[in-house]
This record gives sequence, C-alpha cells and structure tokens, in this order.
Amino acid sequence: MTVEVAIAKRTRKPLGEYLGRSQKGPLGEWFWEIDRVLLLLVTILISIGLIAVAAASPAAADRYSGTSVTFPDLYYFYRQLVWLAIGLPIMFVISTMPKEFAKRFALGGAVCFFVLLLLVPFLGNEVNGARRWIGYGAATLQPSEFLKPFFIVATAWILSLRVTQDPTLPVVTATGILTGVIALLLMRQPDFGQTVIFASVWFVMLMIAGVSNRLLGILAGGGIGGLLAAYLFYPVATTRINAFLFGQGDEYQVENAMRTLTNGGIFGTGPGDGVMKYRLPEPHTDYIFSVVGEEFGLIACLAIAMIFGAIVVRVFVKLINEENIFYLLASAGLATQFAVQALINMAVNLDMAPSKGMTLPFISYGGSSLIALSIGFGLLLAFTRRNPHLPALTRRP
Repeated sequence: MTVEVAIAKRTRKPLGEYLGRSQKGPLGEWFWEIDRVLLLLVTILISIGLIAVAAASPAAADRYSGTSVTFPDLYYFYRQLVWLAIGLPIMFVISTMPKEFAKRFALGGAVCFFVLLLLVPFLGNEVNGARRWIGYGAATLQPSEFLKPFFIVATAWILSLRVTQDPTLPVVTATGILTGVIALLLMRQPDFGQTVIFASVWFVMLMIAGVSNRLLGILAGGGIGGLLAAYLFYPVATTRINAFLFGQGDEYQVENAMRTLTNGGIFGTGPGDGVMKYRLPEPHTDYIFSVVGEEFGLIACLAIAMIFGAIVVRVFVKLINEENIFYLLASAGLATQFAVQALINMAVNLDMAPSKGMTLPFISYGGSSLIALSIGFGLLLAFTRRNPHLPALTRRP
C-alpha cells in the first residue's frame, strides 16, 4: 500500500458525515432541509410503480405485438427503468434549487410549454384520433403534461401579487383567462381529462387564495354548466358520459377494469398469475390500478390510495405555518394536481367515473407523464424545504 493510498483511506469521510447536521455543503443542506417524509413516501410509490409496471408489461406487450414487431414480456418494464433514470435525477436537481430560482425556472417553463401547446394543432402528431403530442421519435412529448406543474406555479405567482403588490390587481380574471385558453386548446386536441385537472386545480387555488364565497359559488355553478354544455355539444364528452351512464360505446373497458380489479380478491392471484389483465386496452397506463388489484389484491390498492392520501395530508399539514403566500399556493396547487389525477384514475378503474385516459402518478408507465410528474414533485420538495438551523424565536409559533 502506497503512502498516498493510506492517507486517502484515513481522510475519507463516511456518508453520515456528509449528511450530518453540522455540514454546510449542498448535499448536507439539502438532506436536512428537505421533507424526508415526503421523499420517503414518493420513493415507496415509485417502487410500487415499478412492480406494477412489471406485472402489467406482459399484457401490454401481448396487446401491442403485431405481425411486424413482437415485444418481449418485460418490454415496458425496461422502458420504465429508462424513464426513471431520466426523471429521478430531474426531480433531485429541482428539489435542490433555492426557492426563488425554482420559481423562476417554473415561470420560464410555463411560457415555454404554453407556446408548445399553442403549436400542437399545427405541428402536433395525431395518435388514435387525438393530436396531443409534438416532436419526432424519442423526442416526442406531450406539452399539456409538462405545462401542469408550471401552470400551477405561474397561477400561484399571479394570485400572490394581490397580497405582495396591489390588492386591486385583477388576478382572478387574469388566471381565469389563462385557464380558459388552456382549456380551449385541450378540448380541441381533444383531452377532456386534462381540462378537468387544470380547472379543478385553479378552483382549489382560488379557494386557498381567499376569494369570496360568492365568486366561488358562481364559478362552481359555471363549472357545472360547463360540464352540461360539454355533454350536449362536445362529442368526446357525450360519448364518454353516455358510455358511463347508459353502457354505450367503450363502457366495456371500464367494466373490464372493475372485473379485473376485483378478480384477485383481498390478497390477489399472485405476481404474474393475473388473466383478466389481458382484456384491458391499456393495462400498463390507464388501467394499471386494476392490474394491481388482480395480482396483489384489494389490500394493495388500499395501500396505494393511503400513500397518495398521506402525501397530500403531509403537504397541507406543513403549509399550516407557511407565511409566504406564493409558496403556500404553489405547494397546495401541486399537491392538489397530484391528488386529483390519482383520484380520477382510481375512480375510472372502480367504475365510478367515465374513462378519461389518465395515468396514475408514479405508478403508470409513461414518458412525458413520468418526467412531468418528476418535475412537479421536485418543485413541491423545493417549495416545502425548511431550514432546521433557524433560531426558534424566528419561527412562527
């Protein structure tokens, strides 16, 4: 052993010292400022998602294998590993950003992906009758997926101006126009499910921002009227709602999802032993919750629902003492988007809502969806960071 090697071994620090409370380096600061409970919960969710995609991959591969191409059973599982290898570093890097920098990054992203959404009708790729994607080959992405977290941060910033700048600013009107334009663009694609998410998150953020009950009532009534108008005049909504209410059209998909979910009983048929999953149209994306129910049982479905609930509750509990209105609105909006998307997906699988084409966050297979969710959760981790070294007297009781 050379002298240099011996010295290096004596001076090498264990990982614990890099993450100790006394460390002032970037990694140490990140570890102690980040909400480690949120980080643990999303890590568990991602791990469950990998298992779920592995279970659903054979059915998806069988469904999409044709005369010109044959996919191996774990094709989508291996691809999911690639997407995670891209998404997780993005989540980590964003979560290490200073809050102000994360806000500026998100506002820039909002402008960028709003422009891309405007270009979809002209440059977008049409798949299965919907024009939602833009790009070519591996560089294809869905702008609406990426716009969701950035839209939330932009909306939070606009709404916060009424508190930080001028209480007479028409922030509700401005955010309403922005939401309306995005909704029109999404309906044209068509993408009714994403429209519901954008509108729902905007409404919740208005509630948290302290908008009057009268205005909230008017908006709620307008939302109900909008759903009725969509049913009467928007063919996509008409087809989906008729299928759900009257068993017309593609209702068999939702019914098959419910049968698949309950086929495994409480404890499931066991990994790889599910048979009903081969009847599902999108077992690895829209209906992966049903695949989990068949192979791992209703108890696994309940556990997933509880993890989603725990993440949302954790965020809102941390926000109780948040004094900065922007961080409050942005964090609450990101958690709401996460919750609404999960709720819609699970409701469809339980035959409680019309089919929406909505992925289950961090559980479903996906490229744009997974990376966009990683960006959103990275922003959430960044905005909920707390400095544990602040003197007790400077903290709000």
